[in-house]
Amino acid sequence: MEMIQVQYYQSPYGELIFGSFEGKLCMCDWVNEKRREVIDKRLQKALHADYCTQGSEVIAKAILQLEEYFARKRKAFDIPLLFIGTDFQKSVWQELLNIPYGKTVSYGELSQKLGNSKAVRAVATANGANAISIFVPCHRVIGSNHKLVGYAGGLEAKKGLLDLEINLYDRFMNH
Repeated sequence: MEMIQVQYYQSPYGELIFGSFEGKLCMCDWVNEKRREVIDKRLQKALHADYCTQGSEVIAKAILQLEEYFARKRKAFDIPLLFIGTDFQKSVWQELLNIPYGKTVSYGELSQKLGNSKAVRAVATANGANAISIFVPCHRVIGSNHKLVGYAGGLEAKKGLLDLEINLYDRFMNH
């Protein structure tokens, strides 16, 4: 049986679980996430692997880059990623990587970028199935009414990450 190395990490916005497999990050997900079991089963089944609580080089590098991100010293990540999902999910997650730091897009805009403006619900579902939070910035996707909607780490975490990137507080205080 193969092993997925997992390690827990307390972020400023909630506890995360990291997973690595064969030198790639396959998971950075919220521990208190309601889909936690579904994601665990998907990863373990697809990789024919069990979880093993131990760090790895890629997890250590990911945590270091995440800490730089939280300190506003990093805007982009260069961690090798391993997407575990359907081809459609992978296409959505790949598109999420194109959303620039400090920018947001709606689910509708995201589905248009993927070439199917009618696939808003499917895109939202795939976005919600993302197992590599923050590195694959699903937090940058918002409702078409510019409201914060659905986020695995909770709306407070989503708001915190967007505030970190966009400096909402600073922007409003300087006007």
